[in-house]
Amino acid sequence: MGESARGESAPRLRISFWCANGHETQPSFAGDAQIPETWDCPRCGFPAGTDQDNPPDPPRSEPYKSHLAYVRERRSPEDGEAILAEALARLRGEV
Repeated sequence: MGESARGESAPRLRISFWCANGHETQPSFAGDAQIPETWDCPRCGFPAGTDQDNPPDPPRSEPYKSHLAYVRERRSPEDGEAILAEALARLRGEV
């Protein structure tokens, strides 16, 4: 089977994308396709852009937070003391 059996292949464009680690990837796009601004690097997973000198910044990963850290963001120490006192009173049967 050749092109005569399948028909003409669509025109393709190969566009170079570079990530912050300097990796280059060249995905192939249809000739009439809209080219995305960024492309995920298949080697490191960072976003890659078409400007080799100014690649997109790698994403910032937030450190793991425990449930207690999230609670402390929402509640003041005074609120925590009041909630604890209420829970202890319930456990002791005072309420």
